[in-house]
Amino acid sequence: MTKRHVSLPVEAESGLQAFLEEVDERLSSDESTCDVVQDTLVDLFGDRDAYERWQAGEEVTPAERVRLQGYDPCNSTLESEYYAEKDEEKYRRSKHLQWLWRQFDATPMADNVEFALRFRQMLANHLFEEAGDGLRIFKGVSFSYGHNISVGDNTVIHDDVHLDDRGRLTIGDRVSISDDAHLYTHDHDVVDQTEVRNFHTVVEDDVRITYDAVVRAGTHVGENSIVGSRANVQGDVPAHHIVVGAPAKSVKIKPGFEDEAEAIDDGRLENHQDEREIPYDLPEDLDVFDEFQRDVGGPIKPHKRP
Repeated sequence: MTKRHVSLPVEAESGLQAFLEEVDERLSSDESTCDVVQDTLVDLFGDRDAYERWQAGEEVTPAERVRLQGYDPCNSTLESEYYAEKDEEKYRRSKHLQWLWRQFDATPMADNVEFALRFRQMLANHLFEEAGDGLRIFKGVSFSYGHNISVGDNTVIHDDVHLDDRGRLTIGDRVSISDDAHLYTHDHDVVDQTEVRNFHTVVEDDVRITYDAVVRAGTHVGENSIVGSRANVQGDVPAHHIVVGAPAKSVKIKPGFEDEAEAIDDGRLENHQDEREIPYDLPEDLDVFDEFQRDVGGPIKPHKRP
């Protein structure tokens, strides 16, 4: 869509740039990520005076103490922390950065678009496996780890999108992902839902994934294609096709690309999920937590191992 250039007043821009450079420099140093995240959140929430009083040993209420402790990501737990197959070393830092990302979205500044987009670009540079230039990520975007996500240049990800990266998620250049879309890289066994299989999900350049669509794990969405609103993509989308429905089917080739696109007679998408499974092993000394505590006799299709 056609948009206008928007800029902040000079003083606001100066303060924003100084803040971004300070946080970026600290995250790039050998300083503890927990300390950087904690300091940043204390200041963003305007709690520096109360925090200093608490650190000085002065009395605070139990509620104040919980709030002040909560700025430190080392005092937090996230859902993805319970995932048994994650890379513990990578996750340690990713968790701290993800905590900053999530808590930033709870601040009033998260609604200041010019500030928030640049703050998330800076954070993505540290958190994602790869974050392209001109990346625009809006409010409420969530992910599993962050470090298994690669995003290209000039891509836009709108409000409340979920980027699951238990497996690996690759998103190309100039991709548009609309509000409430969900992109997955893992799947659960149909019998034993504690059994997880991880996959590489790929979204090629110039793709549009529209409102409330679901892209299932291990899917390949071809370049310049469109995934329609509320579509559920369970197979590969050929380049230049428009797919809609649940399960999604191709209903049209984008006008002007008929000679470049591969025709599909019945519109059905081929599923190549198994070819993109990512094997993993679990530690032998793993202390297993099964929230369901059911004996179902094991999974129908166990995950691949290296």
